[in-house]
Amino acid sequence: MNRAAGSYITSATSGEAVQAFVPNPLPPSNPPLAPESFVGANRAAELALARLSGVSGLVPSVDWLLYSAIRKEALLTSQIEGTQATLTDLFDEEAGFKVSNTDDVEEVTNYLRAFRWTQEQLRDPKGLPISVRLLCEAHRRLLDGARGAGKQPGELRRSQNWIGGTRPGNAVFVPPPPENVPTLLADMERFIHEAAPTLPPLVRIALIHAQFETIHPFLDGNGRIGRLLIAALLEHWHLLPEPLLYLSAYLKQHQSAYYRRLSDIRTEGDWEGWVAFFLEGVANAASEAELGIVAIASLVAADRRRLLESPKSGPAAYRLFERLPMMPRFNIERVRQILDTSFPTASAAVNQLVDLGIVKEMTGQKKNRSYSYQAYVELLSR
Repeated sequence: MNRAAGSYITSATSGEAVQAFVPNPLPPSNPPLAPESFVGANRAAELALARLSGVSGLVPSVDWLLYSAIRKEALLTSQIEGTQATLTDLFDEEAGFKVSNTDDVEEVTNYLRAFRWTQEQLRDPKGLPISVRLLCEAHRRLLDGARGAGKQPGELRRSQNWIGGTRPGNAVFVPPPPENVPTLLADMERFIHEAAPTLPPLVRIALIHAQFETIHPFLDGNGRIGRLLIAALLEHWHLLPEPLLYLSAYLKQHQSAYYRRLSDIRTEGDWEGWVAFFLEGVANAASEAELGIVAIASLVAADRRRLLESPKSGPAAYRLFERLPMMPRFNIERVRQILDTSFPTASAAVNQLVDLGIVKEMTGQKKNRSYSYQAYVELLSR
């Protein structure tokens, strides 16, 4: 591919002169993106998203699916950046149980907070549109109190950063100098909101994500905010009615290829290779999410049938069961609060689900017991 994706300019940082890469505005040009390189893959990805949207009707409440999908995306996007938290850690933290790796869990819960806030803004007619300001506010919530709190949360970087290597001089990649960042982001924002786009939405999302990661506008959290932007655009451009896709699973599984494809844009102008990789990822992730929804629906339906067929099951046990997909780890006190009932009634409801093998006691203790909808947790953790 004989195409320049940008140019290099000299930037000074940490006492060294380095060649920083400044990307050209979107879309790719000289030559423009070749339609034959993405038409088939784009159609396959759009169909996979349409199937995913349709299969969500299999469960009684889409909130169940959103609860698990958003948490999986939060967990996996954070794991790409090196956190070690698990889905069980996240469920335990929400249940008020003690977790060992509190810093990692905090990073994941901060992503959840940033994601929810972004979604609320985009759904509110008076909220912020997709913009640099929106991304900065999401970034502020992402780094709030977490390990990156000292890295200018909510602010565009004011210093030169670099990726890989032990110092700027041997870095794998040096993003544009800080003084170029506002203009580059403004160009990207214009591309997002262009009145008559000529490229399909998924292709545009692929281009925007790569451009954002190349600009690398923050001192920390660029990967997570860049992937949050993907989810925001999928909903904003009506490709998914709800954030049911956890694309970070695919990107984590193919992490080396993910970084290599982004690098190939800068070194070889290979936008086509990146777009093909991204569209394949969307189709793959949508199919995986679809299978996951079918598996969750099957598990919950089978367990509900067991509960309904049991002559010992009471109304409180039914009410508790319907809460389990959004409360997979719990203790009796939490059940008492959620059901707004007495401790003996809550305890009896939990014991009925334990006796049926739906819920499992996790501590083996007589006191301070905790419980898990374990089959569901294991299904989500695959």
